[in-house]
Amino acid sequence: MNFEEDYLYHVYNRSNNGALIFYSRDNYLFFLKKLRKHLKPYGSILAWCLMPSHFHILIKVNSLEPEDRNIDLNSSIGKLLSSYTRALQKDRNIKGSLFQSHTKSKCLNKIEEISPSYWNTEFGAMINSNLDEYSYPQICFNYIHMNPVMDKMVSSPEEWEFSSYRDYFCGRKGTLIDYDLALEEGLISNQVLK
Repeated sequence: MNFEEDYLYHVYNRSNNGALIFYSRDNYLFFLKKLRKHLKPYGSILAWCLMPSHFHILIKVNSLEPEDRNIDLNSSIGKLLSSYTRALQKDRNIKGSLFQSHTKSKCLNKIEEISPSYWNTEFGAMINSNLDEYSYPQICFNYIHMNPVMDKMVSSPEEWEFSSYRDYFCGRKGTLIDYDLALEEGLISNQVLK
């Protein structure tokens, strides 16, 4: 993955063969703890969603190699996934790789890096062919939060515990996301923070 400082990225990966990567609530919480440890030093997390077989993260990269770390962001993402995998293998007595070999990232500030496609939002499908680069972060933000609904896990995003939707819109006020940056980036309004 090629990251650049001061850009927004949609980072995601899924399990091999559609297998579960989260078996219990404790698994989700443990992954969030790992996410905080391995990604927060490199950037500001603006949205996240953990699904039974995959995850999505929207991050603004602040530093590729923070002074207090001796590894780069790519390596830290690898450490996050490998340490979570080892813990789950031990806990569940399973073998083999848990995640697909390549975690993917899309830069949301560079329109040429986003291939023609569509994003499902709460307002219906949005085709990206006529959107400018300022629309992509909002579309991705909505897509991440609507993922549990699109996968028919719940009927509305506030019902899914393992996403930042509840932090923004349901009063949970978790500390993993950067509310001020989300406001600055135009992903939420002042009314949400009241």
